[in-house]
Amino acid sequence: MHAYIFPGQGAQFSGMGLDLYEKSPIAQELFEKANDILGFSITDSMFEGSDDELKQTKVTQPAIFLHSVALAKTLGDGFNPDMVAGHSLGEFSALVANGTLDFEAALNLVSQRALAMQKACELQSSTMAAIIGLDDDIVEKVCATTPGIVVAANYNCPGQLVISGEVAAVNTACETLKEEGAKMAVVLPVGGAFHSPLMEPAREELAAAIESTVFNEPNCPIYQNVTASAVHKAAEIKNNLIAQLTAPVKWTQSVQQMIADGATQFTEVGPGKVLRGLMRKIDRNVTTTSAVFETSES
Repeated sequence: MHAYIFPGQGAQFSGMGLDLYEKSPIAQELFEKANDILGFSITDSMFEGSDDELKQTKVTQPAIFLHSVALAKTLGDGFNPDMVAGHSLGEFSALVANGTLDFEAALNLVSQRALAMQKACELQSSTMAAIIGLDDDIVEKVCATTPGIVVAANYNCPGQLVISGEVAAVNTACETLKEEGAKMAVVLPVGGAFHSPLMEPAREELAAAIESTVFNEPNCPIYQNVTASAVHKAAEIKNNLIAQLTAPVKWTQSVQQMIADGATQFTEVGPGKVLRGLMRKIDRNVTTTSAVFETSES
């Protein structure tokens, strides 16, 4: 079975999507439509923007979503997923890929999500840190016993867990985790504490937008971050998408469940190769490739 996976924040790079725009009429139409929907030139940011500009949540999220969906749309008849999943933001790309959301609705939600998250980041000083080389249960235990708010946020692959929370609590947890034997405990250059209780204001804001958006029944299951299991129903997808902002991203568990359910081939659709790198650490026995645009479409 063929699974398609979609990256989240952190996969962006300057120049992303330019080749698609120049070579594919389908992609070009989506890019121009996105500029109109967003009310600013996302293509300028993607094609010519600095790293600092692309790191802004309000730019990063629509840019990665747009690149991923445009690339998927250029794959033509070869794009026929048996199952899909997306890392955090990538869930929105995955939901377009399996027919749950149309492009316009999904882009509007991504834009609202990005702005709501940015606002939540500005309410309180917060951050995230990557912890390398420890078992999940040790990281979870340290988070639970550290004063303040700090939680396990992204289960990226075995031995790589991202924590999220208040700056002081994250720094304290990092020091403790180094003492526990972490190979690395590095604070990340992010705007705030994604996938933590500090995102509650953004969750409330996004919930209203999601509730008022039409979700179709999916063409194939999506393995969502919150449950790490196959979801087939639009109503359940909505609830999980709302919960995702304050809940951890169970990426390792999602991929393992997809494999258990029969996935033998994974294709990453979007900028960069972040998820391919994680796949090698989760299970080396499955085939993992990156989607490649073929010019035969035009």
